[in-house]
Amino acid sequence: MLIVRATKKLLDRVGGPDLGEDEESTTVLGQWYATALFWKPQVALLVNESTLLPVLMPLAPAATLLDRIPDQIATVLAAHGVAEPVIGDEVRRMTDGVRVGKTANRSVVGIMNEFSHLAEVHRARTPAPDLLGMAMRLAATPCGPLYRRHVRPDRELHAFLNPWQGDGRHRRTP
Repeated sequence: MLIVRATKKLLDRVGGPDLGEDEESTTVLGQWYATALFWKPQVALLVNESTLLPVLMPLAPAATLLDRIPDQIATVLAAHGVAEPVIGDEVRRMTDGVRVGKTANRSVVGIMNEFSHLAEVHRARTPAPDLLGMAMRLAATPCGPLYRRHVRPDRELHAFLNPWQGDGRHRRTP
């Protein structure tokens, strides 16, 4: 099951929260945070809680946004060079259902706000922004919460999906 923690402005577009108190994500990457960027056309920004990996995608039609998220995450993971079996497994875990809840981690919301501002700067420089290319640029941004680990979301993603840590201890199997 995929859990999306949405800001109020996105919840107003896709409907209220339906996340149960005891429900947990079954995906390897865990929960995603999301907000709406009121550009023309409107865009949804998602940030992974574990790796801070950003994903940008068209918001419209808002009624189908939650159904489209797994495919867009898969596209971004593929662009980052994640192995196809890992992507396939992650998408399968997401298709067990998508639940929406309110944001709960202020640090991730802060990073999402920073990415929103940076995306606006990138957008101002490009007449027709490429959302995938912009997400890739944002993923190379140093993030304070990652300074003691891998500094940037793109590096954190690869380290997180690596089943072995540098000291030989088993970390997790994707």
